Amino acid sequence: MRRTFLMLSLAAPLSAMAAAGPAVGPQYDTSHVYVAPNDVDAFVQSFTSTFGGKSTAQVVADVTPTPSSTTSQLLQTPSGTVSLFGFKTPIPHPFGDERNGYLVKDMDLAIQQARQAGADVIVAPFPDPIGRDAVVQWPGGVNMQLYWHTTAPNYAAFQYVPENRVYVSADRAPAFIKAFTTFSHGRVVADDKHAPGAEIGRDKGTYERVRISSDFGHMTVLVTDGHLPFPYGHETTGYEVADLNATLQKATGSGATVLVPAASSDGRQAAMVQFPGGYVAEIHQVLAKK
Repeated sequence: MRRTFLMLSLAAPLSAMAAAGPAVGPQYDTSHVYVAPNDVDAFVQSFTSTFGGKSTAQVVADVTPTPSSTTSQLLQTPSGTVSLFGFKTPIPHPFGDERNGYLVKDMDLAIQQARQAGADVIVAPFPDPIGRDAVVQWPGGVNMQLYWHTTAPNYAAFQYVPENRVYVSADRAPAFIKAFTTFSHGRVVADDKHAPGAEIGRDKGTYERVRISSDFGHMTVLVTDGHLPFPYGHETTGYEVADLNATLQKATGSGATVLVPAASSDGRQAAMVQFPGGYVAEIHQVLAKK
């Protein structure tokens, strides 16, 4: 259902796990999508028609530390995985604000490392039907869920690793980047302080774009003043595909709407799409170098 966790050998020293970092692999990173129960089936059909892949069986469960009820299923595609929730009850705070779930090797150690790196633990670890979960908040107000499962999953690597798209202010960007790279054992692979404003819907000007790589996968940090036209800032994940135009045709043919037409920048062609239920995603194709 909602998450997948790796069962570690009890013989593995905590010091060795800490040195290796908390991540298991990017194929266990799931984007969290919350839609109204009546929109669940339409979202599943549109998302899987667009990216391929399939859904696990839908279950109804309580996946929060206080009483609640939601439908839950995992959409697994070559371009990324979605944890989909259709809450039948009001959603307990702060659930719904976390952008994704990251599988960690050891929950207690990961929580310790997150705190040491500068995160707040805004939902302390709690049991769910198949493991343990917690929610942390990074500098800049970025919420992420950490999870661990009692039964080891075995997922194939993504064909295209998706990216977390994180919008933060210039005031908090340095603290966020330092905290997250420390926790994830990641590194900054690109920092363009004068990226074209067109990438965030502006007619002119520039902004700072930072790309991070870690064992959790890809991340793009968009450092802005918050003057963002819709839908920029609503998307939490960027999905890479082989052929953007063909993918957009599949999206619109299955009920999705192209909010921002495809445009080229920084070696990629990208568009913004809204799926049934309101979920907004960036979809991009990496362009061949000339």
